[in-house]
Amino acid sequence: MKNRIRLLHVPSGSEAEDLLRGIGVEPYGIASMAPKMRHCNVLIEGLTPKVANIIKQEMLSQGGDAAVSRGSVDCSVKKTDVVVMGTVKQLLRFAEKLSLQPFGLKDVSSDLRELLDHAARREFSLKTPRREIRLGGRTLVMGVINMTPDSFSDGGAIADAQQGLRQALRLIGEGADILDVGGESSRPGARPVPLQEELRRVIPLIRLIAGETDVAVSVDTAKAEVARQAVEAGAEMINDITALRGDRQMARVAAAAGVPVILMHMRGTPRTMQKGDLRYRSLLGEIIRFLDERIQKAAAAGVDRERIVVDPGIGFGKSVDDNLRLLRHLGEFRALGRPICVGVSRKHFTGKITGVERPQDRVEGTAAAVTAAILNGADIVRVHDVGIMRRVAAMADAVRGSR
Repeated sequence: MKNRIRLLHVPSGSEAEDLLRGIGVEPYGIASMAPKMRHCNVLIEGLTPKVANIIKQEMLSQGGDAAVSRGSVDCSVKKTDVVVMGTVKQLLRFAEKLSLQPFGLKDVSSDLRELLDHAARREFSLKTPRREIRLGGRTLVMGVINMTPDSFSDGGAIADAQQGLRQALRLIGEGADILDVGGESSRPGARPVPLQEELRRVIPLIRLIAGETDVAVSVDTAKAEVARQAVEAGAEMINDITALRGDRQMARVAAAAGVPVILMHMRGTPRTMQKGDLRYRSLLGEIIRFLDERIQKAAAAGVDRERIVVDPGIGFGKSVDDNLRLLRHLGEFRALGRPICVGVSRKHFTGKITGVERPQDRVEGTAAAVTAAILNGADIVRVHDVGIMRRVAAMADAVRGSR
């Protein structure tokens, strides 16, 4: 090429501003032009052809575009999905114009504004009874402590609370920001554990960790009574793989305790989740809608929205390809406006791809998956090999620009 010319990858507003500042653009020009450098594709599902056609014309008038079903123009279809394409600035102007339109377009305008606000948010603060956990800078590492004889990776490795405490101290020494203590396996095919047995497994250990360390403890449970007693013993978070569906009292317990909750997507139960038909009509769409509904349910029950974390549930009722797609498109979960926790550690799909049978040997596959998760927007990574993954996260954060 005769001229020095290249394509630019501008993944964030701050990078757009830095680029413009670097070539000497005036401050008012930076404020005006940075939103023009960020392009978005927005999917709106289930619209009538009349509404879809209005959206297309309005986006064209802003210099953007919208893709609709071929039957929309002559209204030969009852419903159509719409892909809206444009810069952030065009979409904001588009939303402003829609706010004055009939046919439900005012709601589309409101949803679009909320979506753009959520997608732009990078910093969060989770308040617990003992501290404030800040998210959005360095990725936090959550270390796994399984007090179970049948976990897929390390079942039976810890026999009692004293052994669990030694494991906790080791993980803290390796750099764990949060410790996640669980007493019921969620591996595929796992059977439920009786309440008293789960309490026996986790409460003494949580009490020891909370009393002898200053690290935040999360309890991994779907039982409200376990969560209640765990919080009393010193736990500061609830990690519920059923997203508060497994026990009707869980939302009330979380709200009363004032602790953050992690809501995870899972189709079925651990016993059934990998059996039968794993196909989704719209993988990302179904999971995002599920998590959005669970956020609303939790908030309605009194859980502070600012204390909610979402988890797409990689490995829980998904195929290998589904798990990979979730990692590639993890950024779409920013639409929920909540921090994202991802658990890929030692999971079957990492072994399937790398050809490694034993879970404890899946370190390289886990490291690659953790890196992908962080680069695509994860705020917390839940792992077994804390020391290694803390270093992996540091490198991924540096690439992402979070350091």
